[in-house]
Amino acid sequence: MNLPLSRSANNVTNFMGTAFLLALLGGFLSDAYFTSYYIYLMSAGIEFLGLIILTYQARSPYLKPKPCNKSKTTICEEIHGGKAAMLFIGLYLVAFGIGGIKGSLPTLGAEQFDEDDPKGRKQRSTFFNYFVFCLSCGGLIAVTLVLWVEDNVGWQWGFGISTIAILLSIIIFSLGSCFYRCKVPKGSPLTTMFKVLLASTINVSKTESQQSHTMTNPTQSPYPLLPTYTEEQEQPNDNGPETLNLSQTHGFLNRAVKNKPAFKSLKCTVQEVEDVKVMLQILPIFACTIILNCCLAQLSTFSVQQAATMNTNIGPFKVPPASLPVFPIIFMMIMAPLYDHIIIPLARKWAKSETGISHLQRVGLGLCFSILAMVVAGLVEIKRKKVANDNGPGPGPLPITFLWIAFQYLFLGSADLFVLAGLMEFSFTQAPVKMRSLATSFSWASLAMGYYLSGVIVSFVNGVTGRGNAHHPWLS
Repeated sequence: MNLPLSRSANNVTNFMGTAFLLALLGGFLSDAYFTSYYIYLMSAGIEFLGLIILTYQARSPYLKPKPCNKSKTTICEEIHGGKAAMLFIGLYLVAFGIGGIKGSLPTLGAEQFDEDDPKGRKQRSTFFNYFVFCLSCGGLIAVTLVLWVEDNVGWQWGFGISTIAILLSIIIFSLGSCFYRCKVPKGSPLTTMFKVLLASTINVSKTESQQSHTMTNPTQSPYPLLPTYTEEQEQPNDNGPETLNLSQTHGFLNRAVKNKPAFKSLKCTVQEVEDVKVMLQILPIFACTIILNCCLAQLSTFSVQQAATMNTNIGPFKVPPASLPVFPIIFMMIMAPLYDHIIIPLARKWAKSETGISHLQRVGLGLCFSILAMVVAGLVEIKRKKVANDNGPGPGPLPITFLWIAFQYLFLGSADLFVLAGLMEFSFTQAPVKMRSLATSFSWASLAMGYYLSGVIVSFVNGVTGRGNAHHPWLS
């Protein structure tokens, strides 16, 4: 569409960020009004519609800007007006569908296992590992078959393959409808959270005697605190008995119950207050992964551009730079079953616990891998620029193989596997039952924040380094 590199990179990260952020909406609707089953079907249908629009635009020369020979000095005409509107409508319909699917499908899968049974909990852990494995399988097809078709046959055929794939997924998913267990929606989790937060702020204080009459054994906490969290302490599969005691964690929220309601609609139960406390305790864990996902955003933008300047031949084969993500994808596909069938059983024997490696330890290990990945990425870029300076400008690629970049991809692939699967299972097991889809969606919201942050960093660096007529933005 003749857009400049930095704006294209930001468009990619904005699209991905929106898709992952909309997972919160999918999770919210699954918990509040629909089941995860119906949200998946509606979201897949919306993505199918968006892909049809993109396929039609890629096929029609009248819906694209005029062809442009970028080797000449002529200024290429960027897409604008109605053509640009059609492009972004198609893209963001796809983003809307992706968000709904990611906000509903992991929870629906996890709900199929009996968490009151140790065997069911182990099977659920295996499900999350293989959920990430299947995402990698789809990614492998995307960066090999679909990418080759787009580069050698045409974009419309690449979009066409994706359109057929989502249609087949709807059909296959629907065939299993009679076997699924679906959680009944328990009302809006966001409404509960806002009600408790507002009530704790404006409810009128009671007298001391009224408070003592309302509370019984206030120091007992019905939920484990995150610093002393253990995997075996999970929420029951149904609503279970109503919590009667207020914990002292986030004590300011206790005013929602202890104080007299300012309005009748702000009357809260102890269970609602404790549910909101658990959600607030989970949020910082997700915030810790935003920077990792900012690093992942670079894999689909500037790392590809790095590879485009390097020698991408492997023997007689010339590899498209955009196929670089095949390295972390293949590594994740190898690691997921290896982790589930070898590492975890060994860890269970060593630690003598049901989970072996806790979800939080898994997330922490992934964050360590992300640090190593960015150290490697910096060293590789130093080497690439040195080769470029030594050889000067030329028409061909630099005399350095693009496989150097594969190292950072391998580390980031490992980080993504450990963090994403660990985060989804952690949120599912710790969140209140009626808020599970929303809590699981926070894993994708963290990805969204990382992609948006990447766009902000790119714009900031280009803005600072491009000041003055004599300066060129570093990332342009």
